[in-house]
Amino acid sequence: MARSLVGAVGMFKVNIHLFTAAGPEAIRQLAALGTGIFLDLKYHDIPNTVAGAVAAAAELPGVRLMDVHTTGGSAMMQAAAQALAKAGKDRSKAKLLGITVLTSMDRAALRRVGISGSPRTRVVALAKVARASGLDGVVASPQEVQAIRRACGRDFLIVVPGIRPKQKAKRSDDQARIATPGEAVRAGADYLVVGRPITAAADPRAAALEIVEEIQAAMNP
Repeated sequence: MARSLVGAVGMFKVNIHLFTAAGPEAIRQLAALGTGIFLDLKYHDIPNTVAGAVAAAAELPGVRLMDVHTTGGSAMMQAAAQALAKAGKDRSKAKLLGITVLTSMDRAALRRVGISGSPRTRVVALAKVARASGLDGVVASPQEVQAIRRACGRDFLIVVPGIRPKQKAKRSDDQARIATPGEAVRAGADYLVVGRPITAAADPRAAALEIVEEIQAAMNP
C-alpha cells in the first residue's frame, strides 16, 4: 500500500499499531521509499523517559514529525524539545508536536474523565502551553484550528486528523470532531492526517488523489 501511495501523499503516518507490530524496521522500510514519516507514538510519561524516547526516535531515518501528549505537562514537553534539539544537526528537520484533545472526544467524553469546559477551550489552552514549552506545533481537530492560529501565531504548526472526504463527512465512526479536507485547509491547517478514507478504500491511491483534488480546490477556489 505504501509503495502505491508514493507521490500521492506528503508523508506516511506510523502509529502505535504498526510500530508495536513491526517496530523500527517498519520505519526503515518506509523511509527507503523516499517519503517522509510522521511518527505518531504520542509519548506520555515522566520527563526523563519521554526525552529518551524522543532522542531515540530522532535517530530513525525519514522522521519529519513526532509527537507527545501535552497533558504530560510543561516539564515533560520541555525535556522532549531539548532532547530533539540535542539529537544532532542532521536530525534538525524533525518537528515536535503536542497532542491536545483526541478527536474521538467531545464535551461529554471530557466531562466523564473529569475535564470541564469545551474541547476548544481545552485545546487552545494546551496549545499555548505547548508553544511556551518549545514545541513546534500541535495536533488538534479541524474545529479548533482558527482559535489555535489566533492564539499561537502563523509559524505554529497545526496538524489536523479527523479528516473525512466530502462524500463521507457524515459517516459515523470513532471520530467525534471531524471536517472535510477543504474545510480544514480553509481553516488554516498545515497538515491533514487521513487514515481510513484511504487505507480502507478499494483503491487507496485513487482515494488519496481525490482528497488531493479537494485540497487543491480549497486552496485555489
